Amino acid sequence: MEKLTKQLIKTAKSAANNAHCPFSNYPVGAALLSKSGKIYKGCNVESSSYGLSVCAERNAIAAALVDNAQAFSALVIYSQNGATPCGACRQVIWDVCGEIPIYTVDENNNTKEYNSKNLLPEPFGAHKLE
Repeated sequence: MEKLTKQLIKTAKSAANNAHCPFSNYPVGAALLSKSGKIYKGCNVESSSYGLSVCAERNAIAAALVDNAQAFSALVIYSQNGATPCGACRQVIWDVCGEIPIYTVDENNNTKEYNSKNLLPEPFGAHKLE
């Protein structure tokens, strides 16, 4: 997994280079690993109407879903200071990926490992809609 994690980090950093963040100047990149081994990347896309902005994590998830990927193994998020996902992303990660490891990486390559259930304890999910 270490070699794969390094590839995910490289992919997330690369995705951050494509971020559209003219308002915050805070590029974020994400790399989502499917259980089939394919890596999906996303970057943050900001809008002048801030509520319409979309985070890198959700863009990576959307790219995977467009490709019909349905099971995931890990997510890496790269930002200048290794920020964790926002609340909206935590919910979408839970809904689509379930319990997976999430790694944050900063510009100095400091890496922290989390788990989606730790980042969103007592999650709301499909089981609550039954």
